[in-house]
Amino acid sequence: MKKVILTSGKRKRAVARAHLKEGQGIVKVNNINIENFEPAICKMKILEPLILAGEKAKKVNISVNIIGGGVVGQAEAARLAVARALAEYDKGLESVYLEYDRNLLVADVRRNEPHKPNRSKPRAKRQKSYR
Repeated sequence: MKKVILTSGKRKRAVARAHLKEGQGIVKVNNINIENFEPAICKMKILEPLILAGEKAKKVNISVNIIGGGVVGQAEAARLAVARALAEYDKGLESVYLEYDRNLLVADVRRNEPHKPNRSKPRAKRQKSYR
């Protein structure tokens, strides 16, 4: 029986869902092969957990579906989802990821602040004239 692992990762407004199953090491992001993924800096962010996993990453196929957010937010959400999936697949990777970067397994919970009533920005006040 093939082992199937479903994980998710969030960053700002982006939500990534990773689907891991045993295979030949194929990684797809929104049905695009990771080799063809652009921009390159975001591709490297997504590949980080796979590089740290080494040979173990070549034994599984990973499909990531990302919705919402911007380009870098989506890349970081995908990075988190992929790392969580690989850590669940092989428990030994968890300590490797935590030692390298805690954000590979623990989500960054910072969100943008909502606008206050009758103001243009979350913190900006209306100008006051004295004359």
